[in-house]
Amino acid sequence: MTTTPVKITVVVDNQAASRLVPEHGLSLWIEAEAKHILFDTGQGKALVENARQLDIPLKKTDILVLSHGHYDHSGAVAQVLKIAPKVRLFLHPKAVIPRYSIAAVTQARPIGMPEAAQHAIGHLSDSRIVWTAGPVQLSEHIGVTGAIPRTTSFEDVGGPFFLDPRGKREDTLADDQALWINTARGLVICVGCSHAGIVNTLHQVKRLTRSTVIHAVIGGFHLLNASPERLERTLEALKAILPHQLMPCHCTGDGAVQALADAFSDRIVPVRAGMIFEF
Repeated sequence: MTTTPVKITVVVDNQAASRLVPEHGLSLWIEAEAKHILFDTGQGKALVENARQLDIPLKKTDILVLSHGHYDHSGAVAQVLKIAPKVRLFLHPKAVIPRYSIAAVTQARPIGMPEAAQHAIGHLSDSRIVWTAGPVQLSEHIGVTGAIPRTTSFEDVGGPFFLDPRGKREDTLADDQALWINTARGLVICVGCSHAGIVNTLHQVKRLTRSTVIHAVIGGFHLLNASPERLERTLEALKAILPHQLMPCHCTGDGAVQALADAFSDRIVPVRAGMIFEF
């Protein structure tokens, strides 16, 4: 476990401090083990401005990790690759495929990685891309899960997601992954949208690290569309895992955040862009 300080700054979130740009998306700036890691990039309109306001040197980014290939997590990829010419990109091979959201009464809406991001990735040298189909270590005490096994019976991807605009092929979001840091106080886990299920995600990190203590979980839990049964069973599972701190934001949903607060009281930490956490 790392004994050096770990600092995480929320750069992009649906909610933001007054001087920052709010955006439906997520981006975390992580400083740990002498590395500068950007976890997701938001949609693309907020990242650079918020980073400037927060004095975050994006040009020093060593590693860019994409939790999955949706537009609200990969929209500023092209900007980051231009600003940080030496950055290495970590993403699952399926993060770049076309994908759609199809609600019951509306047309298909493209929600995949923007063209500009795909174009920029396509021009990267092989040495600067790591395809994370499986677990990957970023350093001695920091890693990425790669694809997360779906073992719970009550978790799903959280929405009407498809691989084609006609809704014939369901999107299982196989590219969904999380980042973990093993600290002296336990695991700190960063999640983008938890399309694999927040419980599945935490179990996978524990299996990979052989650690039993989760200190903090920060990011989107994607429970905004969760049924009452799923929400109840998620709360039960989280009580068994019992992270010291839960920091839900982005796609978690107001109702789910309130349910988490009711269940875990002072273990819940409100999150918005501009907040800084040190572990």
